[in-house]
Amino acid sequence: MSSLSKPNEEITIDDIISKASAYIEDKEQIDIIEKAYLFAKKKHDGQYRKSGEAYIYHPMNVALILISVYADYETISAGLLHDVLEDCDCSSEEMEETFGSVITKLVQGVTKLSKINFSTENEYLIDYYKKIIVGMSEDVRVIIIKLADRLHNMRTLWAIPEDRQKVKAHEALEILAPIAHHLGIHKIKSELEDLSLRYLKPDVFYDIAEKLNKTKLERDKTVYDMQTEVTNLLTEHHIPHEIKGRAKSIYSIYNKLDRGKKFSDIYDLLALRILVNTEQECYLALGLIHSKFRPLPKRFKDYVAMPKPNMYQSLHTRVFGIDGYLFEIQIRTYDMDEVAENGIASHWAYKENGGSKVGANLQSTTEQKLQFFKSIIDLSHEKMSSEEFVNSVKDEVLNNNIYCFTPKGDVIELPRGATPIDFAYKIHTKVGETTVGAIVNNNIVPLNYELKDNDIVKINTNKSSTPSKEWIHMVKSTATRNKIKAFFTKNEREVYIERGKYSFEKELRKRKLSFSEFMTDENIQKICEAIKVEDLDDIYLNIGNGKTSATSVINVIDKIEETVAPKVVKVSSKSIDADIIVDGIDKVKVNLANCCNPVYGDSIIGYITKGNGITVHRINCHNLEMLEDRTLEVHWNDNTDKRYMTSLLIHTNDSENHMLDFVQTISAMNVSVDGIKTMSKGEKSIYEVVCYVTGLEQLEKLIMSIMKHNYIEKVEREFR
Repeated sequence: MSSLSKPNEEITIDDIISKASAYIEDKEQIDIIEKAYLFAKKKHDGQYRKSGEAYIYHPMNVALILISVYADYETISAGLLHDVLEDCDCSSEEMEETFGSVITKLVQGVTKLSKINFSTENEYLIDYYKKIIVGMSEDVRVIIIKLADRLHNMRTLWAIPEDRQKVKAHEALEILAPIAHHLGIHKIKSELEDLSLRYLKPDVFYDIAEKLNKTKLERDKTVYDMQTEVTNLLTEHHIPHEIKGRAKSIYSIYNKLDRGKKFSDIYDLLALRILVNTEQECYLALGLIHSKFRPLPKRFKDYVAMPKPNMYQSLHTRVFGIDGYLFEIQIRTYDMDEVAENGIASHWAYKENGGSKVGANLQSTTEQKLQFFKSIIDLSHEKMSSEEFVNSVKDEVLNNNIYCFTPKGDVIELPRGATPIDFAYKIHTKVGETTVGAIVNNNIVPLNYELKDNDIVKINTNKSSTPSKEWIHMVKSTATRNKIKAFFTKNEREVYIERGKYSFEKELRKRKLSFSEFMTDENIQKICEAIKVEDLDDIYLNIGNGKTSATSVINVIDKIEETVAPKVVKVSSKSIDADIIVDGIDKVKVNLANCCNPVYGDSIIGYITKGNGITVHRINCHNLEMLEDRTLEVHWNDNTDKRYMTSLLIHTNDSENHMLDFVQTISAMNVSVDGIKTMSKGEKSIYEVVCYVTGLEQLEKLIMSIMKHNYIEKVEREFR
């Protein structure tokens, strides 16, 4: 039977009041707890659980679990009432009128979580993960009540069918126990794990339990002898203390066995916890123990000077003790022990009663602890699928993280497998974006170096540097990955806007239109409505990325009237020596469209213009969407020997100037260059190259030659 419970028939409201009064001194608050019990008892009257007991015993057990972790009176009251809204004839209005808004909101939060129908089906389970984790952010006490609720349900899991037992156990082990761990509630976390193992792998659970029982007498004697030795040592040096033997949980033993260890090799089955009054006495006790018992190398951890994010503080060491047995020893103050056992759940109770040092510590560091929940909300806001979200939560928030340090000693929590880039972005997005190198433990390391616990990391930055797309595949944190992706989305948007503005202004000059007179607020609004965008930047963006053309945008305001096709004379096409042939038509002006710059070999189509003959476009030109009514078939004259202008966009992955390389490569292909300019600068550059080719075959060979340079990301033909 759990140390947190007693048989239901023995539980009374007096037990609850007595245990709560041990740390809640306000009589009015105790009265509210009793009032909640009486209200819940009346509402649940006549209801029974599947185990056969009266339903009221469930919320009473939940209240006792909450009291065991020093929850405040509002949390305990909500624990007693947590099923009333869902299972009884009671409205939120009635509850708020009786108990106020805070307790009612806590009950509503638990009710919302309880309405989810759990299932072992993957998608359903994923949806459950997402809702329960995001839901707890509204008030951390909601999830603490949910943890207590699930713990009592796990204690009575025998009352439901075996298949449902495994589903519940899996949920508890995968999600709820790790959350209890991050809240620092060791009591709930440990029991949830043991109970989950009992139902998921009963053979393993009972095998370990049996082995523990068989070795109990021998272990108890060894622990007693060691305890006596340590007590005499500390007393001799006038250090007031208390020593407890510490039981290893069955689940933690299972984990070690699962990693290949033998039962006889699990040395921390023998464990002591030493409680002292001050931090100084923690270190004095440690020194005395190490002076008498040889410590195991590299097994000392100082969580006093460097607390865990869940506020856990303790000194951990392993020593060769009595008869050569290995002992795991934890040394901490009484206040630290309170936090280690009860975690954040006790914050509100201490806050209300002022007083103790632990209360002050909890108050001052609560914001840091709640960063855990903020991390989850940040993840839920990222654009990712449910499965990605759950994997991210399990990998980055709930799994064992690593703790690295800045050169100033600040602790940075990261997912295991994180790199210096993750570290840099965790400090600040701007630090991440300008990272150029990293020094770990005074050694220069590559940016894909996998950081380890206790690494001291110095990030070198350059304010003119920007991220590399390769980083997306180097980082571990989903949040970091999304920040890098967001940078490139924004950066590419800026490039497209700049390109679109250039094309737009060029078309205005070609039509001899004044920019300031043309781009009035009224005209901008008309254009936005016509092409369904929000503002001027979006207009430029659509032009720059090829979704629309500068010509069609200007035509919204400065519309060219449509006319009938020019008069043509039908003749034999064989007599034509032009580069474009329009079957049956002679003596008509033919132009190549400068929005898509077709070259010999491209699939093409003609468009009948007003007074300017026929303009020839590539068949995939975006401007054709608006020109379908006045198009006609055209094709290339195979006898032509002309050269055709084309415009290429060359994307590089560095900031070096490669113009000379491009000129040499292009000239070697017998292609003449008309101009090169840089469209974007930074860690990566985009070049626009205008050149003349004999046709599509030569153009494709040219692109392949340019692509051979290792700094090239891609080469594309430009649409304007």
